[in-house]
Amino acid sequence: MVLLAHEVARLAATVLAQFTAATRKLRDARPPKGVADDVAAQLARLCGKRFLADTPWPVLQHLPRYLKAIVLRLDKLRSDPTRDAARMTELRPLEQRYARRASERRGKPDARLDEYRWLLEELRVSFFAQELRTPQPVSVKRLDKLWAQITG
Repeated sequence: MVLLAHEVARLAATVLAQFTAATRKLRDARPPKGVADDVAAQLARLCGKRFLADTPWPVLQHLPRYLKAIVLRLDKLRSDPTRDAARMTELRPLEQRYARRASERRGKPDARLDEYRWLLEELRVSFFAQELRTPQPVSVKRLDKLWAQITG
């Protein structure tokens, strides 16, 4: 039990350090309002007040990578803002349909919807920080296929 608690504490420290780095980068980079709002919303989703309790253990282990991807996105933004905007155009409808469905469920658990939510984070890594890699292939097409299963 002590080893498990130690591992959770270690991971929490790593996540909080990456969260701090991403928050600082967001403040210092001064991105356009659309990007700043998107990143701030992503940070809030990833590291809310109860993130340790609300995030499943397998996903919790990926939070540092998701947060690092935010930093890399902000680093790359200056050199190619058009590419960032194009990726957001692809991502936005996927996230909007997820948000609508999640609000309809009013907090009721749905494993497939949760899977979709975390695949959205993996898609963000794939779009904005490919060098961090994803543990499984992810694309808009794969998310559309999963969505069809969720709604079908």
